[in-house]
Amino acid sequence: MSNGRESSGVFDLQALDGASTLFRPIKPRRAFDEVSGEIKSLIFKGILKPGDRLPSESELASNFGVGRQTIREALRLLELSGFISMQKGGAGGPLIVDTILNTISNSFVDAFQMGRITVDELTTARLAIEKMILGSLFARSLNEADLQALRENVSQARKKIDAGLQAFEENTQFHKLLARASGNHLFLILMESIMTVVAHFRSILGVNMELSARSVEAHQQTIDALVKGNRKKAFVVLEAHLMELGERFNKLANQLKREPEGG
Repeated sequence: MSNGRESSGVFDLQALDGASTLFRPIKPRRAFDEVSGEIKSLIFKGILKPGDRLPSESELASNFGVGRQTIREALRLLELSGFISMQKGGAGGPLIVDTILNTISNSFVDAFQMGRITVDELTTARLAIEKMILGSLFARSLNEADLQALRENVSQARKKIDAGLQAFEENTQFHKLLARASGNHLFLILMESIMTVVAHFRSILGVNMELSARSVEAHQQTIDALVKGNRKKAFVVLEAHLMELGERFNKLANQLKREPEGG
């Protein structure tokens, strides 16, 4: 049996047994794949959000310049992939959902509840990922829309703190906004999932007003460092912020473990 290798070291395709099945003709990407890919891209960019309803089949067909059958196949693929849910009734149709993020996030929370994820592991992983996110922001620079979103987030958080309220949602959202600003879809998915676990920790352990206020201040310092292009400062602030949260979570978790023993 020939192995297709000539004495000169050049691969001779014709001499190889079964050569006709080694390389196959490349098929052009199917139209419904193109359509579903475009809709996914809009979801990842945050243009289409969970709860948004897509136009009708006929409108989508007209916009994409394809037939309605192609649209039906694209929607079926998106539904199977967990990006949309087909609603029934007069006001029904394709609805954007966050099934994928929910599935991943729930898996993270389940792993924590089963003792497979510790506070230290969460802090270490979160720090590594958020450093990569910050690094990418310095590499590509923030656009004005992303910068404004971060500033508005901190402004809303400060208003809550001044009113004596926890800025839980805003502080959590800040890190998701950083991930979104990176333009990297995987960073966004990972950060959404990690912040779900963080939110789970906080719902069980709680966080005091002082720590919530310090988080807001750390977020403002992060924005300032990004604007000034001070990479070192941004990384120092991030590490101190996340390590403080990790230590606080660890302390509260240990207290929680001791409480049943005390009766």
